[in-house]
Amino acid sequence: MIEQENGVFPAVCPLDCPDTCGLLLHKENGKITKVTGNPDHPITKGAICNKVRNMTERVYHPERLQYPMRRVGAKGEGKFERISWDEAIQEITGKFKDLSATYGPESILPYSFYGNMGVLGVDGMDRRFFNALGASVLEQTICNAAGNTGWKYTMGANHGTLPEDTEHADLIVVWGGNIVSTNMHQVVLAEKARKNGAKIVVIDVHRNRTAQWADWFIPLYPGTDSALALGMMHVLFEQGLTNEAFMQKYTVGHEALREHVRSYTPERVARITGVPEETIVELAQLYGRAQAAHIHIGNGLQHHDNGGMNVRSIACLPAITGQWLKRGGGAVRTNSYGSTNGDALERPDLRQNANPRVVNMNRIGEALLEAEQPIRAMLVYCSNPLVVAPDTERVERGFAREDLFTVVHDLFMTDTAKYADIVLPATSSFEATDLYLSYWHQYVQLQEPVIAPIGESKSNVELFSLLGQAMGYDADIFGEKPEQMIENALQGTENPYMNGITLDRLKQQRFVKLDMSAHESFLEHLPTPSGKIELYSEQMQQKGLPPLPTYAALVEGFDGENPAGPDEAYPLMFVSPPNHNFLNSNFGNSAKHQRLEKMPLLQIHPEDAARREVQDGDAVVVWNERGRIELTAKVTDAMLPGTVISQGLWWDGEGKKQRSNSLTSGRLSDMGNGATFFSATVEVKRQ
Repeated sequence: MIEQENGVFPAVCPLDCPDTCGLLLHKENGKITKVTGNPDHPITKGAICNKVRNMTERVYHPERLQYPMRRVGAKGEGKFERISWDEAIQEITGKFKDLSATYGPESILPYSFYGNMGVLGVDGMDRRFFNALGASVLEQTICNAAGNTGWKYTMGANHGTLPEDTEHADLIVVWGGNIVSTNMHQVVLAEKARKNGAKIVVIDVHRNRTAQWADWFIPLYPGTDSALALGMMHVLFEQGLTNEAFMQKYTVGHEALREHVRSYTPERVARITGVPEETIVELAQLYGRAQAAHIHIGNGLQHHDNGGMNVRSIACLPAITGQWLKRGGGAVRTNSYGSTNGDALERPDLRQNANPRVVNMNRIGEALLEAEQPIRAMLVYCSNPLVVAPDTERVERGFAREDLFTVVHDLFMTDTAKYADIVLPATSSFEATDLYLSYWHQYVQLQEPVIAPIGESKSNVELFSLLGQAMGYDADIFGEKPEQMIENALQGTENPYMNGITLDRLKQQRFVKLDMSAHESFLEHLPTPSGKIELYSEQMQQKGLPPLPTYAALVEGFDGENPAGPDEAYPLMFVSPPNHNFLNSNFGNSAKHQRLEKMPLLQIHPEDAARREVQDGDAVVVWNERGRIELTAKVTDAMLPGTVISQGLWWDGEGKKQRSNSLTSGRLSDMGNGATFFSATVEVKRQ
């Protein structure tokens, strides 16, 4: 495809998004001129979002890094000189060898996430390199760890309702997810259900685009989701809207749960959540009487101190009503049916230190400022921690250390790259070979390069191959080509859903459906300790967690039973969900996407604005003990009083501090060691 100057070529959207769209790239004179959706893709069917539609501007952005560079100015100043790849590789490996010999290899830390969802790029040659090096291990829990853990305690695996089936539901509850902006093809399926008479309910802290699209929007206080779910259970049990036969056959703990939820009366839950008592009852009745009720559990509600329990509590609702037996019923948190042979990709056998130091990525600011056993080198790729990590003012102080040797591999001079000693240019996904799985639909996809690498950019596979060979590691392992890596990754997975997925089929078809025959009887072999849906979890009790779904107030935050006092220094709950035109920090440097979003705003309720003499359009400062940012006020009743909203991860710009994670905490969630981005409190004033 690289050699062909003109034509239309298949591709895959690489973004961290559940839809994993099939794309078509239009080339003229060797250059991609347009990105469209692939109408032949069975799920995405040619529809794509505005982010991907404008991907050519990202690929050919004038600020794309073109060649390796070495820092010549102060950290953060962004002054660099051009060097060759040979110089860069020699300098990096020389430094890594010296640090390993002097301080041990665990003084070196990789920092990455899923800025590109290609399996080879983030779970392949890079892992081999750091395993062979013996570096510290990054615990990658910044996104979905709390929710996945809560779901697994209940259901055993991250498997849920299949997307295609949701169009047969007569009730769809979107709980804590702005799917109009983050899962557009689920919206298409929900629209089909709505045309057949389904009702769409959105439960969220914010009247976002999805809430505006819904038939019924129910706002609640941040972090009170488990209380609302327990209040619904109270009504369902009390009014006989449960499925006793299903609970007897497929669950454990339903009798204990029945007794437990007696204390979660609608009156009490209304106080906690801010949801009126009659709304709680009506919602429970609507859910309990539905023929096929589907719950889409979003990402937002897990980013709290009690995030894992929020998801676990909601996951119990389909079980007590028997929704799993109805086509379109049930729930989904994430659908991770596909998997690869991780050992073949990552080669954990290369690691000699069996119990390496582990650093949680949510605490990178704290880790970088640690005096004992300090981190002395970092290699950052597929992530921009100075924007995406919590407590970013502390993170910035850590990256500013003169004794920290930092390498950043990226497409752009990010906020993080400005603090690097060596900056390396990365390829876009359209310039490399990779394998893509979806965490929503059931199709595996292959991406082969459509254009040559821009400038001197290299893929993650190429970078870590060069580093591994320069370190003197096994040439066969670090010289393996992407196609061979994919073949090995698809073999020996021991996952029945991967039956029949081969590189040859992917080359011929581009997207291949998983073997979903095992799903037909999934309730008969759930991978929980009991083999059933665990409404009561002995495993949780053994780990010191409540064995039954239980509401716990936030460590940092308020609810209706525990409101902010008159002397509270930071009386407002601060929530920073995604906006429509960015994806995490991606596109934050694109002028077009910035224009579409206009500016970083602070949405503030009229009651809260009036107390602070803030008017719509005022410049405001938002602060707490961790940091401060400068935004423009938008006075709106899109959330309950006491909550302020700032959408999108904006890079710092025009001399303004506007990174929302300056205000968020590195505290870890109740389970899964997840991020607690949305459990933050602040104060606001006019500038």
